[in-house]
Amino acid sequence: MDLWFTEKQTPSFGITAKIKQTYVSEKTDFQDLAMIETEEFGNMLVLDGMVMTTVKDEFVYHEMVAHPALNTHPNPKKVLVVGGGDGGVIREVIKHPEVEKAVLVEIDGKVIEYSKKYLPEIAGKLDEPNVEVLVNDGYMHIIEHKNEYDVIMVDSTEPVGPAAPLFERGFYQGIFEALKEDGIFVAQTDNPWFKADLIQKVNKDVKEIFPIVRVYGANIPTYPSGLWTFTLGSKKYDPLEVDENQIPEMDTRYYSPRLHKAAFVLPKFVEDLTK
Repeated sequence: MDLWFTEKQTPSFGITAKIKQTYVSEKTDFQDLAMIETEEFGNMLVLDGMVMTTVKDEFVYHEMVAHPALNTHPNPKKVLVVGGGDGGVIREVIKHPEVEKAVLVEIDGKVIEYSKKYLPEIAGKLDEPNVEVLVNDGYMHIIEHKNEYDVIMVDSTEPVGPAAPLFERGFYQGIFEALKEDGIFVAQTDNPWFKADLIQKVNKDVKEIFPIVRVYGANIPTYPSGLWTFTLGSKKYDPLEVDENQIPEMDTRYYSPRLHKAAFVLPKFVEDLTK
């Protein structure tokens, strides 16, 4: 008998994947967590019924969270990742030699534990000497660390459960205060097909706080609709003013110097959400 996992992306639409085996299925202190092996996408992390990452397509999301911001800031020495317990964003962050310290704050230690075991390709850099891993509340960490970080990245689930506060205006204000005077932040902001109102709200909130706000996109097949957005807020540096000839070639599979500015060219219906 075939077994399939289906993520209901809306009440009337979902995507489905054939399962080879289930490694973990448990309720942690914060959410329902499953680690499964799929036929098409390899090992897959699922939180509260939503696909978080898969071995096959994870590089797109993790590269696009990390590199646009880090290649916009001229000297990002200290970087914070909120969420992202699978370790993929951290892996990309420490590819930048100027990063002296990368701090990961993940509220659910089980995500870290199982990612290290079942997603070593993604979580394999969490034990590097310039990485600090904290099992803690990212919201509180932001509030308690003023004027400390050059770049802050919010790698959260969708705005439900423990991630809900990470999409509120007060959180973005806290991020602004936790950044140094020329700091940059980036957050995943879901998809424009099903969550247009969320993109509009985040864009409005961030524009009230940061002088420079840019939205960019990427194609991620296992995320709702396949078209995903990210919102970048900057105190000083504009990603559209970066000289792509000055961006170093890196060990990436999706992001590239030529893609840096191209990612900010949005389909018109998405661009309209940011006005």
